[in-house]
Amino acid sequence: MALPWKLHGDGKRVSPDAIVLPEERMTWPRTIGFGAQHVVAMFGATFLVPLLTGFPPTATLFFSGLGTLLFLLLTGNRLPSYLGSSFAFLAPIWVATGVGPGAAATPEGLARASFGILAMGVLMAIVGIVVAKWGTGWINALMPPVVMGGVVALIGFNLARAVKNNWLGNPDANPDVNQGLHSTAALITIVSILLITVLFRGIIGRLSIVLGMVVGYVAAALMGIVDFSGVEAAAWVGLPDFHAPGNPFADPSLWGLLPSFLPVVLVLVAENVGHVKSVGLMIERDLDPVTGRALLADGVSTVLAGFGGGSATTTYGENIGVMAATRVYSTAAYWVAGIIAVLLGFSPKVGALIFSVPAGVLGGVTVALYGLIGLIGVKIWIDNKVDFSKPINQFSAAIPLIVGIADFGLQLGSEGQPVVFNGIALGTIAAIGVYHLMNGLAKARGGEVEVADPVVTGATGAADATGAPDATGAARVPDTK
Repeated sequence: MALPWKLHGDGKRVSPDAIVLPEERMTWPRTIGFGAQHVVAMFGATFLVPLLTGFPPTATLFFSGLGTLLFLLLTGNRLPSYLGSSFAFLAPIWVATGVGPGAAATPEGLARASFGILAMGVLMAIVGIVVAKWGTGWINALMPPVVMGGVVALIGFNLARAVKNNWLGNPDANPDVNQGLHSTAALITIVSILLITVLFRGIIGRLSIVLGMVVGYVAAALMGIVDFSGVEAAAWVGLPDFHAPGNPFADPSLWGLLPSFLPVVLVLVAENVGHVKSVGLMIERDLDPVTGRALLADGVSTVLAGFGGGSATTTYGENIGVMAATRVYSTAAYWVAGIIAVLLGFSPKVGALIFSVPAGVLGGVTVALYGLIGLIGVKIWIDNKVDFSKPINQFSAAIPLIVGIADFGLQLGSEGQPVVFNGIALGTIAAIGVYHLMNGLAKARGGEVEVADPVVTGATGAADATGAPDATGAARVPDTK
């Protein structure tokens, strides 16, 4: 069977005024090189999620690669994308596992979190089917830019409370930890990230977070706070560390976790819609008809991850940045990237190396990363020119932010089967409720009604985590993964 890509020119070079379209490819050695570049771009963020949540890195890498291949299949090779681990799931995963960032979760806790991931994957797939049939207008009506920006922002800012514990070496879990050494490693890490971002361009600048973590890791190793015993004991080749999700019929309390996970679906929808529009702008094609398929593919990929113990997936802005810089949008490179990620999942030593990153280094990364996640919501407000002189916008943004940052909580039901609403869930409810209540009352009394315009993500979408200009000249802001 013939492969679906035709050779771009001679396959060896891309002229300054040309791009390599999704249905084209370079020579196979170059295509493999571009695929490896996409793996490097996604790797830093993708392995951070299992490091922060306790999920198995090998299973996460395996389902990340498998999800990417599935995404390419379901979108008919029309939409280049890599599906990496989603940061939007961090807070609800911590609620489900009962432990904080960087702490070891129990198998029971991981099973509970996997059920939440699986359920959100099913819901995401349903949203994809609905969008494929009826379009995205209903999403824009439910969540206009002021609401969408507020929900995305509060997810990032809600995570801020977890940074300090990591910065000090996780003293909650290990009271005897040397907080001074971990704080030093954290400071070295964040300073390295900032310097790399400012001093380097191109792919090095785009990888400032993962490279800064490498510098911090080396410094931590020299200070003697890296435990290499797990790396030494791990095999080079082995099966990914799969685990099954919890059974909600045997443990009905699992249903009570879902309110904490539900707001994440709104973020995933925004990320996927933004990704489709961004790629369409860059290759000058209307890819909106593929939006439903993209949402469905991300949902199915997340379902598979939930079944097997991997982290939930989403489209990655880092890889959009790589495409913008190289002008190579070939889906063939993403097939290569997906296959490489699947193969990495079969190396327990890679997983052990990821888990050996000390808490202090993690604190240095997350002090910037969580803030950058929150700023995506602010960028949505700016891109859509949300007018904060209007009370409806003021209250629709202000109330959810405080609810999310303070992490308000609400527990309903019995002790054995509680329904738990955390700050993200309550903040999302507040954002949607306040906006539509005020808008409805204003409409009833004949006042000014806010128009629900589509969310604008910018020419390069939610790109990587450095914030520096990319090849298109647009400012780069990270996505929530």
